[in-house]
Amino acid sequence: MTRRGATKAVETGFGEGRLRIAPLIFEGCPFRGGNVGTGDIGNPAMSQIVNAAIAYADALTARFAGKINRADHAAVVKTMRDALGNRLPAAQASRLRSILDEKDETQYGIRAKSLPEAESLLDKLEKFAEWAEKELEV
Repeated sequence: MTRRGATKAVETGFGEGRLRIAPLIFEGCPFRGGNVGTGDIGNPAMSQIVNAAIAYADALTARFAGKINRADHAAVVKTMRDALGNRLPAAQASRLRSILDEKDETQYGIRAKSLPEAESLLDKLEKFAEWAEKELEV
């Protein structure tokens, strides 16, 4: 018997939706370089933003606890709380959580995210990154 991984049924059109987004994620998106238009899809930039937030979180937890979160990105904030304790301000935890909440739909979903959504997420990342870099200077 062949072992099968967990699967879930998807709606008609799911494959086409993913095909529309996949090349953009693969090629990357110079979001802040001004090389995007009003009608462009924000998913590639948001994917990069999510991955950057995860990298910052990993840097913090590695520095302060000698460990990083694996696989379950929903648990990143808990891992950070365990690593930083009260050094993790509620506002930064909330900001990180809202960035990570975009991961699945942005990277695996079929809904094309808008550039204003990407810009909003970028603003959250910039604030989180600024705080994280200050923490990492200690």
